[in-house]
Amino acid sequence: MSCCKTISGLKRLEGRNFLSGFTLIELMLVVIIIGALAAMILPRLAGRSEQAKIAVAKTDVVANIPVALDMFEIDNGRYPTTEEGLKALVQQPGGLENWKGPYTKKNKFLDPWGKEYQYRCPSNHATDYDLFSFGPDGVQSGDDVNNWEE
Repeated sequence: MSCCKTISGLKRLEGRNFLSGFTLIELMLVVIIIGALAAMILPRLAGRSEQAKIAVAKTDVVANIPVALDMFEIDNGRYPTTEEGLKALVQQPGGLENWKGPYTKKNKFLDPWGKEYQYRCPSNHATDYDLFSFGPDGVQSGDDVNNWEE
């Protein structure tokens, strides 16, 4: 009698299955290796998302929104008032005959933390207008992002 038989595609040797598979020890080793790699990599990535949000807010405050505000000013001879706010970039305020907007595709001007950007014209600083975000904490503090400080 032959020592090897094929039964429905499986090889058997004296009643024992020889199927490919992982043992518990092999699975444990894989889990330990993945855990060790994660322990080395995750600390390097921690805090990067907050840095990215700050970078996006700075870009919005010093480049993206100011371009739309400058186009509004070119057409209308002035920047939107505090009362008109940034919505004047997408909806024509009353009394402006030369408004050629919308000046941006955005309908809402939200910072990366989900709060509206703050706009004030005339400025309280040495710029034409104040444009800022209260940052991650949502209140005026040292982590604010604005257009008058570098």
